[in-house]
Amino acid sequence: MKEKLEQIKLEVLKQIEQSDTLEKLNEIRINQLGKKGALTEILKGMKDVTPEERPKIGQLVNDVRIEIETILEDTKVKLEALVMEAKLRNEVIDVTLPANKSKKGHRHPNTIAMEEVERIFIGMGYEVVEGPEVETDYYNFEALNIPADHPAKDEQDTFYINGDILLRTQTSGTQVHEMEKGKLPIRMIAPGRVFRSDEVDATHSPSFHQIEGLVIDKHITFADLKGTLAEFAKELFGEDTKVKFRPHHFNFTEPSAEVDVTCFKCGGSGCRFCKGTGWIEILGCGMVHPNVLKMSGINPEEYSGFAFGMGLERIALLKYEIDDMRLLYENDVRFLKQF
Repeated sequence: MKEKLEQIKLEVLKQIEQSDTLEKLNEIRINQLGKKGALTEILKGMKDVTPEERPKIGQLVNDVRIEIETILEDTKVKLEALVMEAKLRNEVIDVTLPANKSKKGHRHPNTIAMEEVERIFIGMGYEVVEGPEVETDYYNFEALNIPADHPAKDEQDTFYINGDILLRTQTSGTQVHEMEKGKLPIRMIAPGRVFRSDEVDATHSPSFHQIEGLVIDKHITFADLKGTLAEFAKELFGEDTKVKFRPHHFNFTEPSAEVDVTCFKCGGSGCRFCKGTGWIEILGCGMVHPNVLKMSGINPEEYSGFAFGMGLERIALLKYEIDDMRLLYENDVRFLKQF
């Protein structure tokens, strides 16, 4: 038995000496010291050894096992050192090479314009309120004084999910939700994405953003509306900006107006940017229609208010002199990195 153990030890030591990788060394450990290894087989045959010889054989087997494990561990340490040395030699870093510059992202031009508009109105005491993009026909149309036979309700302009549920075409529904809460006075803007069945071109998209504002309080007049929008225009386009109100029609408001600002490119003298007129249209507005106040549970004899709405993309196009709305959504890094 002693000779057999010595033979096993010599054979294992020879295999260890010939091992040049950690994988081979691990295979030797499993094959020789594992459940099916030669030493384990000897221990399984201890039942055939006389009781007097068992302690001696067991001690010899343990001694050989310890010796083999010690040599295996020493060899493993040496091979790991060789592997590390090879890695350090092959993966050396040349600190004189130029570093890879990390490219930092930034806010989208739409987001920049949105945050600037919000900052201006928050500074005037307004609250930013968000509403659902999937809306009911009542909040999107009827509560805004738009009857069933109005052209805006035609399915060619609106994405209907069913007869009563649709993708909102304006954020005015958010204003109705706020009015119905009955917490007066109200000073709010409602920014958000809206949807209309438009063909994609330089100035239209089926999905775009609006920012609509609403003020409800006692003794609110058209003069308050004009003063608010004049201050907004100066903050957004420059201190010398002037505003012009042109009569218009909106079902939601009465009286209503379109608002122009003096061209910030030429100062109002006329240029290509303003098509020689000196003015640029930016939004629509008006005094909240009494019917809208009534449908939201507000007494028009006691309260009055004004509302306004603008396209966020239009503000971004004007402010940053972009001539094609599609550029905002094509994710061309060459365009976006300019902001």
